[in-house]
Amino acid sequence: MRSAMLLVAVWLGWVGSAAAATPVTAMVIHGGAGTISRESLTPEREKVIRADLDRALDAGQAVLGAGGAALDAVTAAVQVLEDSPYFNAGKGAVFNADGVNELDSAVMDGHGQRAGAVAGVHRIRNPVLLARAVMEKSPHVMLVGDGAEAFATGIGMALVDPSYFRTEERWQQLQDAKKRTSAGIALPRRYYFGTVGAVALDASGHIAAATSTGGMTNKRWGRVGDAPIIGAGTWADAGCGVSATGWGEFFIRLNVAHDICARVAYRGDALNDAADAVVMQRVPELGGDGGVIAIDAKGNLAMPFNTAGMYRAWIDRDGRRGTAIYSGH
Repeated sequence: MRSAMLLVAVWLGWVGSAAAATPVTAMVIHGGAGTISRESLTPEREKVIRADLDRALDAGQAVLGAGGAALDAVTAAVQVLEDSPYFNAGKGAVFNADGVNELDSAVMDGHGQRAGAVAGVHRIRNPVLLARAVMEKSPHVMLVGDGAEAFATGIGMALVDPSYFRTEERWQQLQDAKKRTSAGIALPRRYYFGTVGAVALDASGHIAAATSTGGMTNKRWGRVGDAPIIGAGTWADAGCGVSATGWGEFFIRLNVAHDICARVAYRGDALNDAADAVVMQRVPELGGDGGVIAIDAKGNLAMPFNTAGMYRAWIDRDGRRGTAIYSGH
């Protein structure tokens, strides 16, 4: 009898260990936070935006589902969003004051905390791919402007004509911004937002984050926001990953992405608590707004934003999937 009980206990222990060892994967993406009103977003436009978020999520999940790396997953997801004309990244990016698209991107692999970033590029179809190349094929973390594009050419990455990025909607947005600025009228907050990003946890327990943006409509002087700044708009370490979207100047000043992960690492804060404290308290206290997506090493997700909406989609650790724009859905 005692032997039988021992065997049962051993078997239960083995089952428990096997269950505990089951790999956990999760992923969350965003297409930007900002003034997204139900009145201005037509049902047709909402449908295509949700479809592109789903396509990006599918691209990342295909990598994770095949046992691939989190870094490959976030790269794949962001590449899809850069190719969509409905987000402020890659094709469909906003124009600067000179009528030029200036693109920024960053990737970070929490496994070893490797990072790569580019800023102010004009002819890179998928800036996220160049950011990753900076990380993997150069001794540097960030390259900017013409130097970044010279590096791209040097590694065999094709350049595109700048006209590739143009959409009529973004061009008209620039004309409106110029008129408002000349008249001394403040720009709508939607002109400050639109970054895309992804964060993933793979079956090996590694976390990665990627972010990409066209920046701010009518920006001048080579302005760079938080997206390509490691620690501000993009961060990943062994226990946490974050991609941010919002008014970049405030996210830089508060080092938002790293602050969230530091609260998790050093104080033991729950991911949701850390993200809420930074996004819902610190950022607005300073005068900024925006949102983040985040994942921790257990596959927990956080998606706080203090704006009217944030385009986002996710697959959680239990395989549950969702897409949302406004608070609640």
